[in-house]
Amino acid sequence: MNHSDWAAKPPLGWNSWDCYGAAVREDEVRANADYMAAKLKAFGWEYVVVDIQWSESGAVSSRYRKYVPLETDEWSRLVPAVNRFPSAAGGAGFEPLAAYVHGLGLKFGIHIMRGVPRQAVHAATPILGTTSTARDIAHPNSICPWNTDMYGVDPEAEGSQAYYDSLFALYAEWGVDFVKVDDIEASRLYGSHRDELALIRRAIDRCGRPMALSLSPGPAPLENGGDYARSADMWRITDDFWDKWELLLDMFDRCERWYPFVGEGHWPDCDMLPLGHIGIRQVDGDGADRLTRFTRDEQRTMMSLWSIFRSPLFMGGELRDNDEWTLGLLTNPEVLAVGQGGSRPRPVSVGRRGLRSRPGVAWASDGPVGSTYVALFNLGESALEVGATWAELGISGARSVRDLWARTDAGRAEDRVSATLPPHGSALLSLSRPG
Repeated sequence: MNHSDWAAKPPLGWNSWDCYGAAVREDEVRANADYMAAKLKAFGWEYVVVDIQWSESGAVSSRYRKYVPLETDEWSRLVPAVNRFPSAAGGAGFEPLAAYVHGLGLKFGIHIMRGVPRQAVHAATPILGTTSTARDIAHPNSICPWNTDMYGVDPEAEGSQAYYDSLFALYAEWGVDFVKVDDIEASRLYGSHRDELALIRRAIDRCGRPMALSLSPGPAPLENGGDYARSADMWRITDDFWDKWELLLDMFDRCERWYPFVGEGHWPDCDMLPLGHIGIRQVDGDGADRLTRFTRDEQRTMMSLWSIFRSPLFMGGELRDNDEWTLGLLTNPEVLAVGQGGSRPRPVSVGRRGLRSRPGVAWASDGPVGSTYVALFNLGESALEVGATWAELGISGARSVRDLWARTDAGRAEDRVSATLPPHGSALLSLSRPG
């Protein structure tokens, strides 16, 4: 079975980063899983992902603490900090938490950093399945510029593949279904990490359990898109995305560059949805504990772009604090169908390097049974009529129009569809032959 079969559609899930930074606790993960099972699972949401620093007992926010001790096992592998994840006691690792998530009919994921723990390297601790130690496989000049936990792994060193094999074998024992691997792209100082990515890909393929692989290259260079598509199920095309209009505006340019790589089992990732209650123990994104700063129009614009582009959707807010508006954004079945069931997403009305001076933008994708999805966006600062012609969309003949956000029929169009949109607003439509 090819890894792309494990994420044939863009994954949908929750990730702890936007609300809890590096300091999420087990009770919070379980509670968000409960919410997902009760209110989101029926709409296709399934992944519950614990983000970075789960092995750090003293983590308190998204700020990384340099050279802090981490919890490891005897084979140089990070394990959950028991004070934050009590069910991990006695060497159980994430197995009890994963079992709880699975019992809800959901899937469990974790974040990891590329490499081998720095403290294991300094102590020369052993690696399962080889006589090499952590010191033997480390590439001490291959380091993350923003996190001190790990040294890179030297792909040429004896024991390097054994290390990654043991790592993902452990995750398979725990019942992990999704792994987000960070610091995966080349740095200017230390070169490409794609050889290390090959070790990771091989280890997942050998571990005996399907695991979706998400990469955080931050942001991914376009020229490496083919490598990502062959190695991973999704990869980030941006730095951390936050609730700022300028970042959302920039995402239109990124999507325009990356849409040729969208396809079954390999999804360019626009990053998490900073919706609802975020920043609880997260100090990044120029904000603290808050509700999203996006206006309601901007929230729909974000959801419409992520959907028409077919990005994975990972909610970043504390699910239990969702209001009806936020829940409605995540559970509109006709909007979700665009991302889950569309194909061949493409920009049809953009000005390359001219989005700021040409604020009306249109995207399209192919829907089921000859229908066409159309997303219209006003990126400007005043109300604007935005439209697309049949020639731009590659269709002909009269069409019935349906407003997917309102879930209502919106009349008939002969050769063009349009909408008058507020600043930063959008419309998401379906065009089908009159029936």
